[in-house]
Amino acid sequence: MTAPSAYPDADEARAAQAALPRLRRYLEDHPENPTSVPVVTEDDREELVLPRAALELLLGVLAHMAAGRGVSIVPAHAELTTQEAADMLNVSRPYLIGLLNAGEIEFRMVGTHRRVRADSLLDYLRRDDQRRREAADELSAMNRELGLD
Repeated sequence: MTAPSAYPDADEARAAQAALPRLRRYLEDHPENPTSVPVVTEDDREELVLPRAALELLLGVLAHMAAGRGVSIVPAHAELTTQEAADMLNVSRPYLIGLLNAGEIEFRMVGTHRRVRADSLLDYLRRDDQRRREAADELSAMNRELGLD
């Protein structure tokens, strides 16, 4: 697991903005490379072959950096402390503990400490996003029924 990164500085954000469309275009133009993609290094023009999935992940990282947001990469099997999990959800630690105790997010006890698997946290985020979309759709439907849109 990488440590949370600092936000990119202006030069890093500009570099990400420049690289983003080029990488996106390459991946779109070369769908025939399903598992690996050659990449040429700038210094010695040596060709590296990287997994396509790594470049697709890099595309997401570049998009966040271009927008000036910091990025962290956490393996799905990583176990997080409750503070790390709360930070990822952008909630307080006591609120996260409430979610854990309510069974919303899986965790395990290590001695007296709770550990949250990153994939359980991501599952919760997906479910929460789905609930929010459904609630927004329901509100839109109510507005249409009442003639408020």
